[in-house]
Amino acid sequence: MGSLLYGNAGIEITFEDRALTHLQIVITAKLRRRESFLFSWTNSVDRGSGRSVIWLDPSSTLFYRYSGNRVPTINRDWIEELTRSANSAGGLFFTPEPGTQS
Repeated sequence: MGSLLYGNAGIEITFEDRALTHLQIVITAKLRRRESFLFSWTNSVDRGSGRSVIWLDPSSTLFYRYSGNRVPTINRDWIEELTRSANSAGGLFFTPEPGTQS
């Protein structure tokens, strides 16, 4: 299980390493183009369920921490799906990998 650490407030968001890698690709592409956007996800039951949202902009402090040391293969369909979401008015909404039950 990897983590995305956000800002100086120490917000830690956990995702499986594979999901975190795909999010890193999409988030980095947006921020490289100096685009700001919302990022939202559904909280796990142990985190109280519900939904969380953060605002990301090029000045955001992000740290990606992976539990494993191998970079997973990239699912281009998932990248495209997440990118479409990130480019929408509602911003990036994390969705599980296409074809999985997660």
